[in-house]
Amino acid sequence: MPNSTELITINSLNIFNELSELVVLRINTCNEVIHPPHWIESKKHFDYDLWYLQEGQIEIRINESAYNATAGDLILFSPKVAYTATSIGNKDCKFIFTHFDLGIGDHLGILDNYQLSGIIRNPLVKEEIRLFLDAYDQYKENAPMSGIRLKGCLTILIAKIIEQYGLGQYQGEFTYDTHARKQTTYLDTLQPVFNYIEDHLHQSLHIKDLAKIVGMSEKYFITYFKQALGVPPGRYIYQLKMNQARNLLYKGLYSIKEIAYMLGYPDPYSFSKAFKKYYKVPPSQFI
Repeated sequence: MPNSTELITINSLNIFNELSELVVLRINTCNEVIHPPHWIESKKHFDYDLWYLQEGQIEIRINESAYNATAGDLILFSPKVAYTATSIGNKDCKFIFTHFDLGIGDHLGILDNYQLSGIIRNPLVKEEIRLFLDAYDQYKENAPMSGIRLKGCLTILIAKIIEQYGLGQYQGEFTYDTHARKQTTYLDTLQPVFNYIEDHLHQSLHIKDLAKIVGMSEKYFITYFKQALGVPPGRYIYQLKMNQARNLLYKGLYSIKEIAYMLGYPDPYSFSKAFKKYYKVPPSQFI
């Protein structure tokens, strides 16, 4: 049975499902490079950087710790984390590097809430790596739609890494700075709020009541929530209600009036207005 910490992690990962429509992934650069033996570089980036090591071995040093990657592994760097990379042995090292941003709403550092930065061994994401490499080969040839395909396959690959983390099969080893460690506490602090919202989605929810759950003022709570998720709490609740409304309509078991009350709306008109604002059609015409 998962311990309480693992349960918090698993539950907090649900935001990627609930807010999937607000997840944005942007590839800034994707290319490959070959470095000679004894190559060394010291850098830190302002976006996420993912390496796929095709040939050779690399040692990564962060602070006082060293980590080794071999051909077939992925290496994920978080923004603003300084590292030193060195090729090991007497052979060239070759890797594909992808600089990208991934965020929810206005929060482009959402991955920093999880300990993902590190070396991901090939067997954990073998199929997803294969899909990404195939897309990259098409991208190099400038094939039609290859940019969209590359973005889609990178999304699948990152999603698999997050999934393995949530299942306890992977945890990044790279050490975090003080800011990054603080980031990881945001979602844990808000977990009781997430649980409350999920349990009371059938009611009218008020921000001041949610703030009390975590002992914050309403104003500070709104700021804290948006810093953690990239969206304000009202937008988060609205998203969850619209997700649930869509699922209930698909089932075809309930009237619009019943769904309105199941989601805490005072009347069918209020629900229909909110639904149309989100989906651009009234619930009666959605299916």
